[in-house]
Formats: sequence, structure tokens, C-alpha cells
Amino acid sequence: MRRSSWTWVVALAVLLVGVGLAGADNKSPKEILSFGTLKAPSADEARGQALDWLKAAGKTDEASQKAFDAIWADAERPVLDRVAQTLALGNPEAAKLLSDGHASAGPAPTAAPDLLKDMKQPIFFRANLGLAYAKGLCKRRVYEEALDVLKAARPEQVVDPASYLFHRAVAEHALMMKDDANRSIARLLDETPDCPERYKLVASLIALDMQSWRGKDLGWIARKMDNIERRLELSRGGPQTQKIQKEVVARLDELIKQIENQAKGSSQANAGACPNGAQPGNAFGQGPMPQLDSMGGKNSGPGKVDQKKLEGLAKQWGQLQPKERAQAMQELVRDMPPEYRELIETYFRKLAQSEASKP
Repeated sequence: MRRSSWTWVVALAVLLVGVGLAGADNKSPKEILSFGTLKAPSADEARGQALDWLKAAGKTDEASQKAFDAIWADAERPVLDRVAQTLALGNPEAAKLLSDGHASAGPAPTAAPDLLKDMKQPIFFRANLGLAYAKGLCKRRVYEEALDVLKAARPEQVVDPASYLFHRAVAEHALMMKDDANRSIARLLDETPDCPERYKLVASLIALDMQSWRGKDLGWIARKMDNIERRLELSRGGPQTQKIQKEVVARLDELIKQIENQAKGSSQANAGACPNGAQPGNAFGQGPMPQLDSMGGKNSGPGKVDQKKLEGLAKQWGQLQPKERAQAMQELVRDMPPEYRELIETYFRKLAQSEASKP
């Protein structure tokens, strides 16, 4: 999305949030509270639940009680953070899980932890630990596992339903699950009366962004490429990433064919209409149609993207020298229309940056 578009989106989102706030000012507290069905427990209520769990976990000694009191004495910290720290205090596995979830280095998890699947653990423990863990994964852009963890619980089961719905929407949006993300955003805005304003604003931005999604257009390709880049940064170049790469290549192939067909139709309609043998304009309205076949010719190629070449280049990119990369890129995009050439160049440029950032 261009900067000007984002400026408009931000302005509209702020306006939407402002309208909601203005409307809330005219309502009585009773009306505001009755609007949502997912009101978070108070800090005192959450503290009581956390203390009950800690005692049930066998942490009844004086040292544990002092540590617990110190955690809950910090009123500036979010309730969910205090609950998570309590869970880490009472369970070493939970402490390690939370540390791994927030770690910026090291391999990203590839599955939901067994601890969160242990049905012997009380739901208070599993749901809130899962939410705290998923928040950490979202910060690392590990959206697949974050979403799996969140799906194992319900917003009614956590001390911060707004945080649950917000991070679920973030993961669903990143994974291009438009309908699911819209549902999560609707619940966030409609059912959580104590939702923080920052969540409302970002959720509004996400919803407005998804309104611009139009099938498998260039924006779809760009989002897919961003997802490929993210997965490669997480060292996930396996079958799923390769599948997404093939989807991108196939769609590029289809769009280039469409452009070529449009140009051919225009050429036939204007046959003989151009003086001095000049060629009619291309589908973009400027100059002759770019040659789409890398084998040469005069704008008569089949418009095929060399799928094997593109996939092979992506796999070998990190092993190529700068000069080899430049030559490969020049050959790959030589005859592509400007729109698609820019997308592919951006994609491989990001691959280069990703490789350079690795230790």
C-alpha cells in the first residue's frame, strides 16, 4: 500500500475510533458495560484466580508467596503479564515456554507445545499461558503456530479477551485469512467493552486494508511474496513455502498471458490504423508490447514465466555471488512488463537482505 493510501487509512481509522468514543461519552456506564459480552476480570479477580492456581500447583511456601506478592504489586503491568509471570513462578516448563516464545534468536517453533495440549492442566493455566505465548510468537511473526495455540482456547477463558481477539486477527490477517480476520475484528470491536484504543485503531486499519483486497491481483502477489520472505527468514523453506512460490509463479504467468492477450486484441482491432508501420500501444498504453518470451522474437512469445528457473533461482539465491545474482535477475525479468518485473526484483532484493542479516 502506498504511503498516501496509508495516510488516508490512518485518518479514516482515527475518525472511526473518534466517532466511537464520542458516542460512548453520551452513554451511561451501564449502557457501555452491557454492550459487550467479553468483559475482562478486574485485576483483583485475576489475582485471586492466579493465587488459587499457584496454591493448587503446590507453591504454598513463604518464598513463593513473597514472589507472588511482588508480581502483583506492580499495578502498571498488564494483568495478562502478571498472570503469565505467576504461571512461570509455579511451573518451570511454563517459564521456559514463555522465554522461548519471546526469544528473538533461535529457531522458531514448528508446532504447538505439548504443555498447552495437556488436558490434565486446568483451563486457566492452558488458556492464559497459551495467550501469553502466542503474543510472543506474533512479535516474532511466527503466525502459524500462534494461531494454532490461540485456537486451542476461547476468549471467554482468558483474563484478557481483547488481547486474544486482537492477536488472533493479526495472525489471520498476516496469513491472508480474510473472513476469519474480519470475524475476529468484529468480535473485538463489538464484544470487548474494555478493549484498549490502540487495539481498536490497529484493528480498524487491518479491516480497511482487507477491504482493498481484490482476488488474485498484484496486491495478492505482493502479500504472497511477503509471506514467502517471512517464512524464509524463519528458515522455513520446505514444501509449504515452495507451494506458495509455485502459486505466485503460476499467477504471474496468468497475468502476463492476460496482458499479452489484451495487447493482441488491441493490435488486431487497430490493424493498419498506425501510420508508417508503427506498432500499436501495449496494454499499459505506452510503446510497443514488451517481449514476453525469453527465447527471443518480436513480441510473439507465449508469455510464459520460466517456473523452474524462478524456483531454482529462489533456492540458490543465498549461494550466488553479487555478479551472478545481477546476471540471473537481468535474464529472469528481461522481457516482463514493468509491474511484474518490479515485484520480482523486490522479492529477490528482500531475499538478499534476509541472507545478509543471517549470522
